[in-house]
Amino acid sequence: MLHEPAPLQSLAPGQLLARGVCRHLRGHDFATLAEFTPERGKRLDVMALGPKGELWVIECKSSRADFTSDGKWGGYLEWGDRYFWAVDAEFPTDLLPAETGLIIADAYDAEIIRMAPEVKLPPARRRAVTQRFARHAALRLQGLRDPGLGGGPF
Repeated sequence: MLHEPAPLQSLAPGQLLARGVCRHLRGHDFATLAEFTPERGKRLDVMALGPKGELWVIECKSSRADFTSDGKWGGYLEWGDRYFWAVDAEFPTDLLPAETGLIIADAYDAEIIRMAPEVKLPPARRRAVTQRFARHAALRLQGLRDPGLGGGPF
């Protein structure tokens, strides 16, 4: 039996945004992983794998301070075909770079306001990211089904 998900009140603001983004993208036949690590030292808020193998990176920002304190987002561009910001309806969206996608979200749903430009990943990078995505997803599922197994972070 799988464990019950964490109650919404226990989630941080960025996690609530990620939840809404993942719910929305599921409606477009995307599989998603929150807090995906494409390589050591990098953590993407949401990685989405589309029905045609497309990879989207979504960075969730819960406030102006959250956005301005994050100088590493440029290093995430190389992990997906499209890059989006997910923010709530109160976020000052004029802060966000115009050459990136924009999603307005809450804990229950989201809406793509501005489609991100597509920059296709090189085939070797696509294969590596897709394999890592699959391994992360499988390890998370196994951890939910057998929480006592251990095996370190995924």
